[in-house]
Amino acid sequence: MEHQMRAGPATEEACPTLAEDLLRGADAIAIFVFGDAKARRKVYYYAGEAKVRMPTFRMGNVICARKSKHMSWIETQEGAR
Repeated sequence: MEHQMRAGPATEEACPTLAEDLLRGADAIAIFVFGDAKARRKVYYYAGEAKVRMPTFRMGNVICARKSKHMSWIETQEGAR
């Protein structure tokens, strides 16, 4: 499958679409972050109750996140020690 790319507004360079960066649902976030959909309860914990919260947002009742924000968040957590 070939990924569709669109031109960026200022640079006219190819950039990924938002759909490629979006994780929709706790299962998708759990697979991306923890490698297993069974870790979905961890997603809810880190998104709402943990001392250091995972970057998420809601679209209606569905918890969502951006892959790029998660990568930045993880890098920040690695340097926070």
